Amino acid sequence: MVDAAGEAGATCVKFQMVYADEILHPLTGEVPLPGGNIRLYDRFKQLEVPLDFFKEIKNYVEKQGLLFLCTPFGLRSARELYSLHVQAMKIASPELNFTGLLEAVATFSLPTLLSSGVAKLGDIETALDILDPRQTCLLHCVTAYPAPEEDYNLRLLPLLSGIFHVPVGVSDHSGDPVLVPSLAVAQGACVVEKHFCLSRSDPGLDDPIALVPEDFKVMVQAIRRSSEDRREETLAYLSKTYGETKIQAVLGSGQKKLAPSEKENYERTNRSIHALRDLAQGEILREGDFAVYRTEKKLRPGLGPQWEKKIVGRRVRNPIGAGEGIRFEDI
Repeated sequence: MVDAAGEAGATCVKFQMVYADEILHPLTGEVPLPGGNIRLYDRFKQLEVPLDFFKEIKNYVEKQGLLFLCTPFGLRSARELYSLHVQAMKIASPELNFTGLLEAVATFSLPTLLSSGVAKLGDIETALDILDPRQTCLLHCVTAYPAPEEDYNLRLLPLLSGIFHVPVGVSDHSGDPVLVPSLAVAQGACVVEKHFCLSRSDPGLDDPIALVPEDFKVMVQAIRRSSEDRREETLAYLSKTYGETKIQAVLGSGQKKLAPSEKENYERTNRSIHALRDLAQGEILREGDFAVYRTEKKLRPGLGPQWEKKIVGRRVRNPIGAGEGIRFEDI
């Protein structure tokens, strides 16, 4: 995959350092796969690999002249990545509100890509109060798989850059290899991230919405053209190809709000505080009784991660089932 990505024109290859216990509770629900339903937690467990794998693949990526990038999902993976002397960090959209992780990454003083899917303006502001804006690139994103092109609202890019004084890019989950990437570059994007696969029939969770090498190469060529042309030339070319109505729909209103395709994910894909075990009425909350998790499929969301340290020592008012979000009314 590294070889194919490089040959298709990628300049960076991004991985994910997965430890299931950093991401979600075992009771979060199931995900449908071709072989049948499987607990999402178990699927993440299948993706765990030793740190030596990342050492080896980082060396391989860099020998190909590409930038190695990897996403941590918790404090352990962040620290392990830092120990590999990586050149940059990447924070995925669900972890944008994971204040404890952002605080750890901020101490690394590394260039950081921050995805902002299923996030409101205030969530982004909180994250950039922790990370150094001088070392952060904000990636506009729509947390849906696939994401409709019309949900991308790419007029947001110059707005976000102006509000937060950061470079911007796009993490694109749409299917077309040209439309969103080209328009994003015309709106000021300096980074384009796209899921990549060798075949859409492969068993990876994101393979059905990823680009195969041939389409990725088409995307890269379109990005290069858009970066060299004037904005007006790109808009004219794309309007002729896709139609003016489509282009205006993808550009959107420029107002920052949750996209229709991701609204229902808010408070479910991003992080909140969940009980690690059954908590009985009258118990005193201690570290180790809860964790900052994605809510995902069927559990209820809890308090935001910023309350993690403040609930230690509080008494449980209402019984809380293992995996459920801890709310104000429960303590």
